[in-house]
Amino acid sequence: MKSIGKGRPFGPPAPSWGARYHCRDFSQILRLGGCRGVDRLSPDRRSWLMSRIRGTNTKPEVEVRSMLHGMGYRFRLHRRDLPGTPDIVLPGRGAVIFVHGCFWHGHVCKRDKMPKSRTVYWAEKIEANRRRDARKRRAITALGWKVVIVWECELKRPEKLAEKLQEALDDWGG
Repeated sequence: MKSIGKGRPFGPPAPSWGARYHCRDFSQILRLGGCRGVDRLSPDRRSWLMSRIRGTNTKPEVEVRSMLHGMGYRFRLHRRDLPGTPDIVLPGRGAVIFVHGCFWHGHVCKRDKMPKSRTVYWAEKIEANRRRDARKRRAITALGWKVVIVWECELKRPEKLAEKLQEALDDWGG
């Protein structure tokens, strides 16, 4: 395991590094103007860490694609001619699937944690992501496509997710 200095292992912080974040509600953060806490990482280290976050072919997306392929569905990836560049497109069924990370797209679940530093920035960014997602969803629906949203936390229960996808895609035929 690599080290990030002072003997700390590279990767997610251990539970002993701190308690859960104090503010979970984006509107509360915007209203109060922030949330308590200080970033444990230096600005350079945080910048490096954030640069590693990908937009396509993420682990949750690959897991959903693998699940769909195992269920017998064939699909296209990241069609740029569609609004929002959907992660997975099933042209024969007239359906698109967006795989959303719970943090980045503001899902309210157990994985929802607000950073301790720059909370107003993050709250505004995540709220802007939510608005953009809704706008893209409306645009793609207006073109006649059916939209399925898969949240990162849903991958914890693959059988339930497979059932959700099966029901959604079979209801639309194809």
